[in-house]
Amino acid sequence: MSVRESLSEPRIIDTHAHQPTAEFLYDAGGEMMQDAARKFGAEMETWDYEAMIAEYHEYDIGRAILLGWDAETNTGNPPVPNDYVADVRDEHPDFFIGFGSVDPLKDDCADEAVRCVEDLDLSGFKFQQIAQGFDPSDGAHAELFDTIEDLGVPVIFHGGSSTLGAGAPGGRGLKLKYGNPMLIDDLAADHPDLQILIAHPAFPWEKEQLAICQQKGNVYMDFSGWLPKYIDPQVLHYAKTVLQDKVMFGTDYPMIRPERWFESFDEYFDAPEAVQRKVLWENAENFLGL
Repeated sequence: MSVRESLSEPRIIDTHAHQPTAEFLYDAGGEMMQDAARKFGAEMETWDYEAMIAEYHEYDIGRAILLGWDAETNTGNPPVPNDYVADVRDEHPDFFIGFGSVDPLKDDCADEAVRCVEDLDLSGFKFQQIAQGFDPSDGAHAELFDTIEDLGVPVIFHGGSSTLGAGAPGGRGLKLKYGNPMLIDDLAADHPDLQILIAHPAFPWEKEQLAICQQKGNVYMDFSGWLPKYIDPQVLHYAKTVLQDKVMFGTDYPMIRPERWFESFDEYFDAPEAVQRKVLWENAENFLGL
């Protein structure tokens, strides 16, 4: 019997889910999202949240972090509004954990961060530095991260390369250097009370990511955006051993769906059941304070 088959009710937590709706895939994603879909032969389909939750429950996933998105200054695309994320969370409060997004290049970003937590009751923040076009270690953003640290909520940063703009001339101007996790290491050192999750195995900087997670007590990582069979074997080894308390399950839904992810996980992550429980839900429960 697998760890999932032993569950009496859905308990797994997906730390990285996007909207399967036009608000994210078409409006916020725009041409850069269409580039990614064409590059990997994916269809830009949409569906509703009831179908999403039913799909998750089929694979014993009981909670998911639903991510906001605001890269308006750098991309010109409209955001997935924080109020929208909060509304979806309110419609499904037992399933979604809402994370807001603020554009660090906007003058009111710190004020918006406060509004997200104090008025909308969102549980944290998501940053996609490549799409947003910013370096989180740059002192110009110190006020924003001082504010978030004071608010006492966790943050998720993108780690590694990005498929957004893939194959387009100049990658639509998106700069991969902002996905280097060493920029997050600076931030973690300067903000020790800020709990940080680096999303994705940070290709091509996996070793840097592992070093940061091992050295910084306030930094974690997830498996989202990659099927386990494509994840660097050293990352899988660390997740089973020295970083077993630091690694979490994530899909990057709807780009990767639970069925495909778990098929690969069952074949390539041959860890003891105790470690699987940590990766699939226990580490996320601790990170989120559930």
